[in-house]
Parts: sequence; structure tokens; C-alpha cells
Amino acid sequence: MSMAARPDTTQTTQTTQEASGETPAQAPPSRVTGGVRVTSTEGRQRRAGKGLVERSTPYLLILPTLAVTAVLLGYPLVRNLLISFQKLDPFQLIQHTTQWNGFSNYTYLLTSGDFWHTTLRSVGFTAANVVLIMLGGTLVGLLLNRLGKRMRLFLSVGLVFAWAMPIVAGTTVYQWLFNTQYGVVNWFLSGLGWHSMAQYDWFSGQMSTFAVITLMIVWQSIPFVALNLYAGLTTIATELFEAARMDGATAWRTFQSVTFPILKPFFLSTTFLEIIWVFGAFTQIYALNQGGPQGLTETLPVYAFIEGAGNQHYGMGAAISVLTILMLLVMMSYYFRIILRQEDDL
Repeated sequence: MSMAARPDTTQTTQTTQEASGETPAQAPPSRVTGGVRVTSTEGRQRRAGKGLVERSTPYLLILPTLAVTAVLLGYPLVRNLLISFQKLDPFQLIQHTTQWNGFSNYTYLLTSGDFWHTTLRSVGFTAANVVLIMLGGTLVGLLLNRLGKRMRLFLSVGLVFAWAMPIVAGTTVYQWLFNTQYGVVNWFLSGLGWHSMAQYDWFSGQMSTFAVITLMIVWQSIPFVALNLYAGLTTIATELFEAARMDGATAWRTFQSVTFPILKPFFLSTTFLEIIWVFGAFTQIYALNQGGPQGLTETLPVYAFIEGAGNQHYGMGAAISVLTILMLLVMMSYYFRIILRQEDDL
């Protein structure tokens, strides 16, 4: 019994398509993964999904921190902003009333000579402190890199103790050091021959008070810069320094051509961190002399506290603090622009 030949349907279909001028649609290329055939389209989708997960992972990791920050800092900031548009004096507090006065607080401050004098004083004070902090911290950091292990450990421990000392405790120490009658500084200067310094009152003048405050803030800030700079120096290959010495480069030339270009991001970020810290310094100035004498050493944070909590003009104090934040954001705008540019490059 003979069986009829089975027609080749594939060949017949191709012949029909060629006769009609139609081109058969080509199937996307595929690969076999784990026994399952995966097309290139599915592979691209999987890679896109994997890339999305990788890009979103850092943001998911910092999400809890952002949530806590929003609760602890966001609410007080919003509340402070609302108070800045109110007239909130003892009368309103006793009566439990809310009296909105629009931009009256801001108008008064922006047309007040005291506010602008305090602003210029704050900017000058911040600039002087940051320059001294960065200069001193850089020198100490370079010294740490040159010292032997024992001396480096000894100096590092001293820096950590200075940095970890509570601000109020450090302020108390400086009050004792510069005391008019029993201060060690006056006794030491008098022993060197400056007998007029024996009973000198360091807190009776603007410049002398600022000198003590600046010395205290610089002393508390240098350890942060020095230790971070030393950590950055350890990441630079020693061959670069050896090559610079073989070329006859001086220490300044080596720092200018090798150290600074490599650690430029460190210097930039540290400088702006110090600007934030010094511009917002309150405890040192207020605890040392309450912004005296006669308010001549008040900076914007101290001015806001005295006007708000001291004089019980809480709306005015809140407006000063808001303006202080805005000024700080303006000063930091250059740093923010650099960060955004770096993220775009990535």
C-alpha cells in the first residue's frame, strides 16, 4: 500500500509570497538562556528594568534619612516661615491670637541700618574665619603627612580632643584663659614685658572680643580640615611626590602642581562646609560675651536670638532667621551649581 507524498507547506507558502511580491516578516533574533529562548526585545526590556533598579537603589537607601530629616527639620522650618509673617509678641502669646502682618517684618528689616550692619559684620567675620581655618588646617594636614608614626599619632590624638570638646566647655576654657584678673594670657604677656596687658579686659572692645572668638572657632575647626586633608593625601601615589622632588620642585610647587589639583574637590567641599558652620555659629559668640559689648559682636544668628527670645519679638526673630538662610543659600549657590554639573557629567 503506497502512501501519498506529504506536500511541503513551507515551500508552498514561500512560493506564494514570492509570487505576490510580499516579503515575509523576519522574526527578531533570539538567544537561549537557561533553556528558555529570549528574544532581543525581551533582553532589552530586562536590561532597562535592571538599569532602573540600579539607578534608583541609592535614592531608596537614603529615603529613610530624608524622611527623618523632613520631620525633624522640615516642620520647624515651615513653622518658622509662618511665624515670620506674623506679629508675635507677648500680647499675642498671652491672648493666644494669631495676627498676620504680611511682609511688614521683612520690610522693617530690609530698611533697617542695624540689620545691614549686622549682615556685613557676619560676612566679614565668616570670611576671616574660613580663610584662617583652611590655611591652618592645610598646614597641619601637610605636617601630619610628613611626621613619623609616633608623632603623627600624638598630634592626631590632640586634634581629636580639640575637635571633640563640647562648644560650651571650650568657651568656658577661653573665658578663663582671657580673664581680666586671673587669665593665663594676661599673665604670660605681662611676663614677656607687656606690663600694660596685666589687667587688660579682652571683652571690652569689638576687635579684641572678635579676636578671642576667632581664635576659639579656628582652634575648634582646624582638626576637621587637617585630618580630612591627611586622609586625602594618603590616596595620592607617592611616585608623584618623588617625581616632583626629582624634578627639583619646591614644597610650594609640589603643593600647587600635585596636591591641590588632585584634592581640589576636597578643598572646595570643605571650604563651603566651613562657610556654613562659621556663618551659623551661635554658641561661641553668645556664650562668650552675649554679642557684646553693646551688640558690636552680634552676628545674624545672635541677632535673631536676641531679637526673638530676648526682646520677645518672635515674628521679627523668625524673619531674621529666614533672611539668614536665604543669604546662606546665595553664598552656596556656586557650590550647588558645581555639584549639579558633576552629576550631569556622570
